[in-house]
Amino acid sequence: MKRAFVTGVTGYIGGSVAEGLRRKGFSVVGVVRHPADAARISALGIETVVGGLEDSALLARLAREADVTVNAADSDHRGAAEALVGALKGTNKTLVHTSGSSIVADEGTGAASERVFEDTTPFTPVPQKVARVAIDRLVRDSAREGVRSIVVCPTMIYGNGLGAKRDSAQVPLLIRESSRRQAGVHIGPGLNVWSNVHIEDLTELYLLVIEKAPPGSFFFAEHGEAALKDIASAISRMMGWGGKTFRWELADAIQAIGEETARYGLASNSRVRATEGKKLGWTPRHTSLLRDIESGSYREAFGPASR
Repeated sequence: MKRAFVTGVTGYIGGSVAEGLRRKGFSVVGVVRHPADAARISALGIETVVGGLEDSALLARLAREADVTVNAADSDHRGAAEALVGALKGTNKTLVHTSGSSIVADEGTGAASERVFEDTTPFTPVPQKVARVAIDRLVRDSAREGVRSIVVCPTMIYGNGLGAKRDSAQVPLLIRESSRRQAGVHIGPGLNVWSNVHIEDLTELYLLVIEKAPPGSFFFAEHGEAALKDIASAISRMMGWGGKTFRWELADAIQAIGEETARYGLASNSRVRATEGKKLGWTPRHTSLLRDIESGSYREAFGPASR
């Protein structure tokens, strides 16, 4: 039986990928920070080791013991990436690192942008994302040193996770902020657009690149896009507010949820096309974030509609 080591098994992406690998017949091991998490994740059929991303020796050992390593805990933790790359040099084993499409985001104000990026489109990241792009490059460059390294770069993710964590980050945050105002929230005019992908389709992309991707490759993960004002309207209809929306001023949003989340997560544009994934044979089945929201898939988690 092949063995996979997955960081972030308590999280949304890592937990879903771990479950996908388990269903594919892999023996999966993951690092968890707390003994209570170990019991919870072990109950899902995943072997656990208590530790953290700062424990480079532990990460290196688990990576060397595995056939496949998936780093899905923290896109910005350079130490973890360095430990995994260092452990796998010369082994030709697979390392899949998780990035995030805010690497191509602009200085968000809620305004629209026509810029769209394919996997191979050159770009200059905003200063706040330079370090993340450097980590992606570190991983990809390790292909020249005997690592079958791959970077997967998800967009706005939606849908129920397959592992222990069921909810994504951006949409639930918007629902919570909307609930405070009884109206769908968008920052500024809300004309900014994010590409999106369903968690089940994202998991399938991970499984596909593990099977087929060449060393040093990079894959955006998207299948559709939506403006944040349209997402706000969909949330409003789902919650029973008739499509009513609320314009959240950027300065107020930054004060409430921080500049990283407000400016680069909810007020920016991040429009990409998964050309390389489609060439590899990736065929996403889910087509609409807006339809998923309006179908009520989040209603159980966030309570009944307020009227």
